[in-house]
Amino acid sequence: MRYLTSGESHGPQLTVIVEGIPANLEIKVEDINKEMFKRQGGYGRGRRMQIEKDTVEIVSGVRNGYTLGSPITMVVTNDDFTHWRKIMGAAPISEEERENMKRTITKPRPGHADLVGGMKYNHRDLRNVLERSSARETAARVAVGALCKVLLQQLDIDIYSRVVEIGGIKDKDFYDSETFKANLDRNDVRVIDDSIAQAMRDKIDEAKNEGDSIGGVVQVVVENMPVGVGSYVHYDRKLDGKIAQGVVSINAFKGVSFGEGFKAAEKPGSEIQDEILYNSEIGYYRGSNHLGGLEGGMSNGMPIIVNGVMKPIPTLYKPLNSVDINTKEDFKATIERSDSCAVPAASIVCEHVVAFEIAKALLEEFQSNHIEQLQQQIADRRQLNVEF
Repeated sequence: MRYLTSGESHGPQLTVIVEGIPANLEIKVEDINKEMFKRQGGYGRGRRMQIEKDTVEIVSGVRNGYTLGSPITMVVTNDDFTHWRKIMGAAPISEEERENMKRTITKPRPGHADLVGGMKYNHRDLRNVLERSSARETAARVAVGALCKVLLQQLDIDIYSRVVEIGGIKDKDFYDSETFKANLDRNDVRVIDDSIAQAMRDKIDEAKNEGDSIGGVVQVVVENMPVGVGSYVHYDRKLDGKIAQGVVSINAFKGVSFGEGFKAAEKPGSEIQDEILYNSEIGYYRGSNHLGGLEGGMSNGMPIIVNGVMKPIPTLYKPLNSVDINTKEDFKATIERSDSCAVPAASIVCEHVVAFEIAKALLEEFQSNHIEQLQQQIADRRQLNVEF
């Protein structure tokens, strides 16, 4: 399975084409739009999310509510394009119009793609860089992930996410499945422990009032994954490697870990390896889950626990020092409309990126021309965990 997105932040639309979804999967566009709505929420979001009402239109690959097995095309309209039609339109403009155009950017923002992207693609107006490098593109990725979540649900695989940390204010590292699910989305910072939610809001407000931004840590959990998805035989077939690449490809994400993650470096092996146990009803399982459901680059049947680190957003309302690429003079960096904290929304994005990587790995592992074929093969693999 693969997908391709296109579109700029203030262009007319985002488009995504997904190839590889099995035939006969029931798809309701409202299920996808429900996930799109979640991405727009969260405390600390900027004014852009008050303008956009992200909904998906499916224009190919689905007929009468069921997938055909052919490429699925989805479109997300950018409502804000009405204010940017002249600036972001495809029609040619005169040199005079170009010189007088507002929103031209020549002062790159530290921590953003602006300067390096301008060098690489020879853009003197750095808007050509930021329009595509913007996190607006994650709306298309959430649409893909929402499609994958529908597939995973048909395979009895659950996936969900939460915020673990914002600006140094931390929740517990782990929760049991029942507590996790019972407290999803109970507040606008997406933290399980409601008692620290206000402290997180206060931290976000503090950053906003100072013209600054803050980052944090999110966690995604995948439950009921069949064993043996991924492989140890080649580096590029390891499931944790694929998930890690997907997570750090999200805008502003700078790190990823699994299970105990970097804390594993502080403990002896006897406290990190998960003992193997057996039950005649469920088969092999682990007595703990320090490794986050992954051994040797493969799923081991325990919940897959993915932790992602998001840096503070690089657009600041009290900008850092920069240099004008035309005059080479010192200036403050360009200010663009932005969020003071996007960690709650980023947890939704990360959940859907992981959903795609999990779905892709399953479709590579098993024959999947149609959903019935895939369901049977996964049922057989689950039975193998009992009979082996």
